Amino acid sequence: MPSQRPPTERQKRLGAELRKLRVAAGATTDYAASLLGLDRSKIANMESGVRPISPERVRTLASNYSCADATYVDALVVMAEKQDRGWWEEYRGTLPPGLLNIAELEWYAARLQTAQTVHVPGLLHTDDYARAVFGAVLPPLSRLEIELRVSHRLERQQILETGHSRPYVGYIHEAALRMQFGGAKVTRDQLEHLCAMSEHENISLRVLPVTCGAFPGAGHALLYADGVVPQLDTVQLDSAHGPEFTHAEAQLAKYRAHLEWMGQVALTCGQSREFIHAIARQL
Repeated sequence: MPSQRPPTERQKRLGAELRKLRVAAGATTDYAASLLGLDRSKIANMESGVRPISPERVRTLASNYSCADATYVDALVVMAEKQDRGWWEEYRGTLPPGLLNIAELEWYAARLQTAQTVHVPGLLHTDDYARAVFGAVLPPLSRLEIELRVSHRLERQQILETGHSRPYVGYIHEAALRMQFGGAKVTRDQLEHLCAMSEHENISLRVLPVTCGAFPGAGHALLYADGVVPQLDTVQLDSAHGPEFTHAEAQLAKYRAHLEWMGQVALTCGQSREFIHAIARQL
């Protein structure tokens, strides 16, 4: 019999929220199990995301945990509902699960904010630029692995297009604009693409010039995904071993502060567009 597929970040998040509600209510897993007529071990599996939970059971638990926030409970119920198969599932088994979790996080987010210091935002990559980024990975990826990652990255961009669009704010450090992934022509084409995309109503791109000096979170590539309710916000950070996800309130507050700082010191959208154009003309 095939082994069970590990839970996605979205499934784990639902379980974590249910555990948070239970702990806040001072309830035990035995109590939760009695509410649902299940063995207590199944509650642990639900709270880890390993075992699915029905929307009805989510409401039962939330009600008995005395959660009065109806909007939050409704959001949890939606997470428990059977969803249509996401486009990213086509890549399952061929790409690392972390990359699929990023696509899923973006798909269900209400708003997205990113901060990049080394390369431009992935949601705005051209295919040649993305190919150059993935070509710089160690250990080296095969040509097939690179092309799969490029294809996946380009498909992620549909969330910025008409019919799927949501608000997007991208903070880009000047260093990322000057890094020549793929050489001068590829970088110039990428910068021109950034300027074109920045004209879209739902996309705001803002540059942090080097003259800003030191800034919080320097060196981190950051994605802040607003949930449909604030309690479901999530931060994703890049690392050498793959994406990391966090939703601890202290961490969310820290990265919100990082983005607020950038919002105060970054160039305006119009100034940023002119700044990017100027760098492109130098290439």
